[in-house]
Amino acid sequence: MNDHIIIKGARQHNLKNIDLKIPKNKLVVITGVSGSGKSTLAFDTLYAEGQRRYVESLSAYARQFLEMMEKPDVDSIEYLSPAISIEQKSISRNPRSTVGTITEIYDYMRLLFARAGAVHCPVCGKLVQSYSVQQIVDRVLAFGEDAKVEIMAPVVRGKKGEYKKLFEKLLKDGYVRAVIDGEVRRLEEPIELDKQVKHSISVVIDRIKIKESVNRRLTDSVETALGLGEGLVEVMTDDRRDLYSQKFTCPDCDISIEEIEPRSFSFNNPFGACPECEGLGEKQVFDTEAIVPNDEISVREGAIEPWQQFDNFHFYNTLVALSEQFGIDMNKPYRDLTEKHKKILLEGLDEPIKMFTFKGEKKVFYDKKFNGVFGLLKEKLYTGTQTDRDFAKKYMSAQNCPSCDGARLKRTSLSVFVGGKNIAEISAMNVREVLEFFEGVTFDGFIKDVAAKIINEIKRRLKFLNDVGLSYITLERKASTLSGGEAQRIRLATQIGSGLTDVLYVLDEPSIGLHQRDNDMLIATLKNLRDIGNSLIVVEHDEDTIYASDFVVDMGPGAGRKGGEVVFTGHPEELKHCEGSLTGQYLSGRKAIEMSAERRKPDGRCIELAGATENNLKDISVKIPLGLNICVTGVSGSGKSTLIMDTLQVALKKKLLRNNARSGAFRDLTGVEQLDKVIDIDQSPIGRTPRSNPSTYTGVFTDIREIFAMTQDAKVRGYKISRFSFNVKGPKGGRCETCQGEGYIKIEMHFLPDMYVKCDACHGKRYNRDTLDIRYKGQNIADVMDMTVNQGFEFFENIPKLKNKLAVLKDVGLGYIKLGQPATTLSGGEAQRVKLAKELMKRPTGKTLYIFDEPTTGLHFDDINKLVKIFARLTDSGNTVIIIEHNLDVIKCADHIIDLGPEGGEGGGEIVFEGTPEDCAKCKASYTGKYLKGKLVT
Repeated sequence: MNDHIIIKGARQHNLKNIDLKIPKNKLVVITGVSGSGKSTLAFDTLYAEGQRRYVESLSAYARQFLEMMEKPDVDSIEYLSPAISIEQKSISRNPRSTVGTITEIYDYMRLLFARAGAVHCPVCGKLVQSYSVQQIVDRVLAFGEDAKVEIMAPVVRGKKGEYKKLFEKLLKDGYVRAVIDGEVRRLEEPIELDKQVKHSISVVIDRIKIKESVNRRLTDSVETALGLGEGLVEVMTDDRRDLYSQKFTCPDCDISIEEIEPRSFSFNNPFGACPECEGLGEKQVFDTEAIVPNDEISVREGAIEPWQQFDNFHFYNTLVALSEQFGIDMNKPYRDLTEKHKKILLEGLDEPIKMFTFKGEKKVFYDKKFNGVFGLLKEKLYTGTQTDRDFAKKYMSAQNCPSCDGARLKRTSLSVFVGGKNIAEISAMNVREVLEFFEGVTFDGFIKDVAAKIINEIKRRLKFLNDVGLSYITLERKASTLSGGEAQRIRLATQIGSGLTDVLYVLDEPSIGLHQRDNDMLIATLKNLRDIGNSLIVVEHDEDTIYASDFVVDMGPGAGRKGGEVVFTGHPEELKHCEGSLTGQYLSGRKAIEMSAERRKPDGRCIELAGATENNLKDISVKIPLGLNICVTGVSGSGKSTLIMDTLQVALKKKLLRNNARSGAFRDLTGVEQLDKVIDIDQSPIGRTPRSNPSTYTGVFTDIREIFAMTQDAKVRGYKISRFSFNVKGPKGGRCETCQGEGYIKIEMHFLPDMYVKCDACHGKRYNRDTLDIRYKGQNIADVMDMTVNQGFEFFENIPKLKNKLAVLKDVGLGYIKLGQPATTLSGGEAQRVKLAKELMKRPTGKTLYIFDEPTTGLHFDDINKLVKIFARLTDSGNTVIIIEHNLDVIKCADHIIDLGPEGGEGGGEIVFEGTPEDCAKCKASYTGKYLKGKLVT
């Protein structure tokens, strides 16, 4: 039985004492409806126990430096291999962390550039080489038999002065001749130089006729010249004059380059980092777009936003002075002012302006320096209070460092080339381009052998990234900008590169963010990891991944308390025939996500974004028809998020909310007046602490507290609504003061994992005894917060306001989550649906634009079916829905498709298709259409 992992009595979270045998060295998919216990089984049970056993095997000293997971609630797990978790979490929020650094590709590139790079002068661009004494001697001997050469030491190079003391010292040391400004002079002669003119002086060390017997003499002369010339030696013949350096020094510019080492190319090390931005590649500067969010109004009307916060009289006085003295029309739209006048307003003046004040009824003039808006903001930033500093920072944004132009490194580091490119230029390429570059780069001499080994390591890692569908990602991309799916696939590629065997890999929906075209590459990678001798457990809903697996575990039958059971185990083809499996019903076609009988037609209303050029967008213009369900599709990295999230969404909010956020670059945006608000619903957490939960976020908690405050017992005791909040301390609040409303107390265990134990005073209920005495229908507020949404819906069936809100949470597929479930335990998909529910609880206006970024993340077929109905509900109310999505079931139900591509990265950024799903399926240029064709067949 040691070829199976045997689980007995698993009761973690909602698992119902399950027993299970999972085959080892196979690709195993765990699937099931959202909340059925998939992640609990895979991560909180199998991975947690595997990782815990490994850490427990280490010494007590080592354990204190490692996070040790809590033992899962399970009777036993036998034949468990060491486990590695590859989850959907951002790799790093550190701005210094990039794709290149986290995959170690950049580290190998630093080594390559240090050992095989060609050093050039950062000023003139000429190749700079360092020569040993022997190399210089060999070059001189190469002039041939009987060649006459002069060995000279350059002691002065292009500097002003008379140098009388230098000539005296050289003569005293026994030197006879020197070449001064190109003329040979004897040192015993009186030499008069103009001290206001730059001079070049080279001392003649030796005159030699090349023959076999001069090797020793030539070596001594070169060594002497290098010592006197501080690492430089000149070799002159009748027709040429060569300059050699023992250091990396440009002979023409007299610039010395410190020794090239791997750290010279690290932007996290002062030896390589750009001194101005300290290796970040960007600086926070005052942003004109934020300062002037609306340039269609005049200065007097408030075009320069920060001025609105200043003293009104000072503001008026300044406007009058600038208008009278410099002819600035304060009633003209800001965009129509001359560049000179704009510069005065923003940057100020060197000369003072004539201001005035009143003393009694008399107008008194005085001179005052005008520093412009930038000057006023700088004053607040550097000398103001914390409030002032926060105010000034609102008008700042990150822009490329003017010194390194975003390359992060010193000029000298950027002047080292491999294959004609510096390290920053290679980092700016995408994975596919870098792989092609290193396939074609060549070296000469002994460097060829040195570089070959390093390049093989680089190419190996690049190939793994390419194989998991990340060919479009650039090496310089910040780790903080990666999606959960991208971060997970980078970890997957790194693990493949490690070459470990007999390991249990646990993955969380690795197909997220992947187009169907790229999914095949991912599946091949997973199979390769299996074939080298590892066990893979993948939590996944993707149909292709389920069919590609060797073994399927289907959890269910429902979610939350209705889940936690094993519905099916076996081959994916057998799952289709399992009547009790909701997954099987969708795979077999007995259940399906149905399209509406008739698609909505455009009614002429639209918003148009013109000239979008952010990131890889190629000056595209797109029309968004209003009142429709619109899917934005395309292969991974084609520019979908850049177009919709970074450009359109930010630009719309800027116009509608008049905020100062910086959007992606575009030329024009029209039709905004047809909308009243824009709501983007992403997968960021609804709260960062356990105090935040679905009830507090949606406002349901307030309604529940109101009900308890209206009970007879609460009125008798004088309890108000605040009494039922676990965030308000006494006497007004009713939280337990022992745990301060947390319900648990954290105990640090040093080399063991930190423990959270139930509070002795409230037993985890968060409230004090008096508050818990208040009951509604026999339940206190802690009991209610422990209910699921489904239970709460039934419990509050006679309270229409609360029942309707809970019905919305049910409709978006969250009936299984608890009302008081901590926000930190919600997945990205669950958090996104909580946000959606909050918006659905509001009264629809019919003029709202909803934007969703991959809303099917973490959703089962049945949950996607519910979500598609929600989208239809929003659109039927007159609103517009934009969905960035790869899921074909969602795409086929759209009214309108905008397909980007044709490829990812530099090969994308163009509009491949706009129109209905049926027409998209006929478009040969669209990869989406190719895969969509099969879904539209009835």
